[in-house]
Amino acid sequence: MLPTENRLRRREDFATAVRRGRRAGSRHLVVHLRSDTTDPHAPGESAPPSRAGFVVSKAVGGAVVRNKVKRRLRHLMRERVDRLPPGSLVVVRALPGAGDADHVQLARDLDAALRRLLGGGAR
Repeated sequence: MLPTENRLRRREDFATAVRRGRRAGSRHLVVHLRSDTTDPHAPGESAPPSRAGFVVSKAVGGAVVRNKVKRRLRHLMRERVDRLPPGSLVVVRALPGAGDADHVQLARDLDAALRRLLGGGAR
């Protein structure tokens, strides 16, 4: 499970990441990354943690399929959140094919998208 301090929950944060961040797509996912943002809600002078949120619409499948995709993405992101710059916001949006994808395919797509975003590659 993704730790609480690394979860993106507020609507404004999702909107900031999607509208003002860079994006990279793959076959099953679109990843939006907004880096070097400061969290006005974070106390103290320490660097704010990176936070991730997930968007899985009904186009992916029924409730069981959507929840399975969200659980897989949360698990995958937990292993990768330490690679993100401090204070970054990440929104992972599942495309309709994500419901049929297995764990390995989702991991490959997430890694490819994050590599493009963090490496400064093309969109």
